[in-house]
Amino acid sequence: MKTLDGKVVVITGAGSGIGRALALRCADLGAVLALSDWDEVGLVETAQQVQTRTHREVRTDKVDVRDRQSVHDYADSVRAELGRVNVVVNNAGVAFHGDFEETPYEEFERVVDVDFWGVVHGSKAFLPHLVESGDGHLVNISSLFGLMAVPGQTAYNAAKFAVRGFTEALRQEMLVARHPVQVTCVHPGGIKTGIARNARTTSSHDQAEFAKHFDTRLARLTPERAAEIIVDGVLANKPRVLVGGDAKLLDAVVRVLGSRYQRLVAASTKRIGPR
Repeated sequence: MKTLDGKVVVITGAGSGIGRALALRCADLGAVLALSDWDEVGLVETAQQVQTRTHREVRTDKVDVRDRQSVHDYADSVRAELGRVNVVVNNAGVAFHGDFEETPYEEFERVVDVDFWGVVHGSKAFLPHLVESGDGHLVNISSLFGLMAVPGQTAYNAAKFAVRGFTEALRQEMLVARHPVQVTCVHPGGIKTGIARNARTTSSHDQAEFAKHFDTRLARLTPERAAEIIVDGVLANKPRVLVGGDAKLLDAVVRVLGSRYQRLVAASTKRIGPR
């Protein structure tokens, strides 16, 4: 796939952040969009922005990626209406911050259900349509925290590491089967989105302080720039896309230090992390 012009692109979590920026970027490149999100208000805003820029209609659906049957019904409906599916971006995600000892099972399950099972559901439901297209591309959004672990993010780390392993294994299966589907795993670093502001925390952590720490110290790249990097990586058929200088730097640190990076991160968290 060398162009998105005329391609049907499906994006989950398109109501804000990276999902919205990807929708706008793909629309600028001529894609036909099918957008979904749990947040209907944000989803409508994204669609309006796309329509203002391109004067083209956008399909929007409220979809809970945790609901397996709903995702499968959604995939079949998109294929039936738009005639094909060329690109699927499993982007929907949530976050939770807090020590594992204090994290309720319900919060851990919520993060894994959205961030990991949402990716699995989207991949399983749309894969036959991607194969059928003869020119398919599956894009799964992991994280920098799918490359390295940090304190306070056990649920998020578990889900994003799982997305990475799942996506890399699936890419190999597509190669073995010689299916016309490329697969890319994306690892964004600190992106200026609302994920930290919308995150839940344990009672012993200050949610506002956690969000402020992320927004002021960690979030460096705009969603628009992140979207450009992701789309460029997809069109170049890269199996892995690192988004941001922090993602590239810390990926290199983990490769060089091996498991020793964990002591370095723990020490840094004690010194500068949010309480």
